[in-house]
Amino acid sequence: MPRLVLASASPARRTTLLGAGIDPVVIVSGVDESQVTGLPPAELALQLAELKCAAVADRDDVPADALVLGCDSVLELDGETLGKPGSPDVAVQRWRAMRGRSGVLHSGHCLRDVPTGRTAAANASTAVHFADVSDAEIEAYVATGEPLHVAGAFTIDGLGGAFVTGIEGDHHNVVGVSLPLLRELVRELGHHWPDLWTETTAANG
Repeated sequence: MPRLVLASASPARRTTLLGAGIDPVVIVSGVDESQVTGLPPAELALQLAELKCAAVADRDDVPADALVLGCDSVLELDGETLGKPGSPDVAVQRWRAMRGRSGVLHSGHCLRDVPTGRTAAANASTAVHFADVSDAEIEAYVATGEPLHVAGAFTIDGLGGAFVTGIEGDHHNVVGVSLPLLRELVRELGHHWPDLWTETTAANG
């Protein structure tokens, strides 16, 4: 059975996969995201996912039967790419621009079948509607540190969930990995989705 390797340090992505019955091996890619610039938001997310996947798939410590998954997410607002804010000031500015409005969260997915070398890649995009939060709420949220290191300066599965009034598309994609899209990529590479489930999950099923 293939073993899924997650080329990401994101705990939210790992938690999402665990909830779906998949216990991935985590190997952080170390890709410098700032090296890719000038692309439209969706293309940027996909190219970074491909770079992360390739960086891990080529390593010697990857299991021989691995399926390596690279992911990257960005928020598109007015055609502009909003990645990780990195600083409190930027996060506050982002939220003042986002509140009461809608953006599109793009997550690039790239899956490499290590034994065959075959790769399947695609984007998932989900519309996100933000609450008209107050300045005080923005300041308090940014002070928690949560929005500083996530795409678009928000999470839907954490403190930021109260500030998202609705979505159109896959909920898991906003967390960082679209399970329906990942299943399609697994099938495209000739594998069976339940084969990725842990033995415990398969036995309970």
